[in-house]
Amino acid sequence: MCLIAFAWQLSGRPLVLLGNRDEFHPRPTRAATFWNEEGHPELLAGKDLQAGGTWLGVTRSGRFAALTNIRSPQAGPGPRSRGKLVLDYLSGRMSPEAYMTSLNDSLGKYAGFNLLAGTRQQLWFLNSDEAQARELTPGIYGLSNASLNSPWPKLQALRTGLEKQLDTDSDSDTLLDLLKDSREYPDDQLPDSGVSPEWERLLSAAFILGEDYGTRASTLLGIDADGSITFVEQNFGPNGKELGDSGWIL
Repeated sequence: MCLIAFAWQLSGRPLVLLGNRDEFHPRPTRAATFWNEEGHPELLAGKDLQAGGTWLGVTRSGRFAALTNIRSPQAGPGPRSRGKLVLDYLSGRMSPEAYMTSLNDSLGKYAGFNLLAGTRQQLWFLNSDEAQARELTPGIYGLSNASLNSPWPKLQALRTGLEKQLDTDSDSDTLLDLLKDSREYPDDQLPDSGVSPEWERLLSAAFILGEDYGTRASTLLGIDADGSITFVEQNFGPNGKELGDSGWIL
């Protein structure tokens, strides 16, 4: 994914997470579904059909994980796909802490990433550049393509929007609408993440509209106090064309 905002252990709910996945439109992808054919019937996630991993998923037991890339054009790809980091946690049995610790010796095999791995009771975060996993305390957080709570305009706007909705009876559509903000920000507000000014401008939007590259999925993942799980995914084609949505309550 490229943009995530989430509330952890607030307003009586373990998790409310919103995220946009931005990617090149030709890259083959399967929309979210249960991974029955892969031998993981408990896993609900989209699938990157090119590398075999995923960017966000949850299991029936309440294990969840999400990943964003660290934007570093000069670094190049790593020998291992970052999407496997999410898949390996979700298909395994290790605690979030143990799983994050197990990655210490292999961080250099992946291009830069931010990884969230959690259960209903705990949530851990790892930035591969910082190389120090930590448990997150209750609060509202945001991730894009730098590190946790980096002051990028689109990230701050999404965090603020989520915070305003937490104490209301917002439905899934209202929450997902927060991800549809396609405004681009002025150059003087943008980070210098190593891409051209034109790309920096395009990527400054929460919802990216483009013919070749753009937002391909918007997702809501919620875990309630009673343990029930809500997962809603909306899919998009070039220039934001709606391709349908699907939802589950587990």
